[in-house]
Amino acid sequence: MSTPKIVVCPHCHRPNRVPEERLGDGGQCGHCQSPLFDGTPTALNAASFDRHVERSELPILVDFWAPWCGPCRAMAPAFAAAARQLEPAARLAKVNTEEEQGLAARFGIRSIPTLVVFRNGREIARQAGAMDTASIVRWLRSLH
Repeated sequence: MSTPKIVVCPHCHRPNRVPEERLGDGGQCGHCQSPLFDGTPTALNAASFDRHVERSELPILVDFWAPWCGPCRAMAPAFAAAARQLEPAARLAKVNTEEEQGLAARFGIRSIPTLVVFRNGREIARQAGAMDTASIVRWLRSLH
């Protein structure tokens, strides 16, 4: 049996230990009983961001976006489709830079959409501009 991975619940934002070989089974949160993976990007705010990025042992791909941004809105379906393909190997999340200006400033987001990959609490890659589903999936998988 492998070492458990820490997976942060997308609903209550609490960490869960999941055996690596069981990640594909979906699983549910031990605290709120919600699914740990539902194939949709997780909306993060200042209160939940650090918990996901620092505690999760899965790579976290964050889309920094804004509702007024045309390319952001155009990429949203591709990002959601990428979440369905990449879970449970990675967590995809979204940060609305209009509502979370502090997070955008903290990470030096100068253009949107900007995709940032975090692993073990550290930024490991960044890509500015809209991407299609295949490009998102290929880019994230190339970083493993």
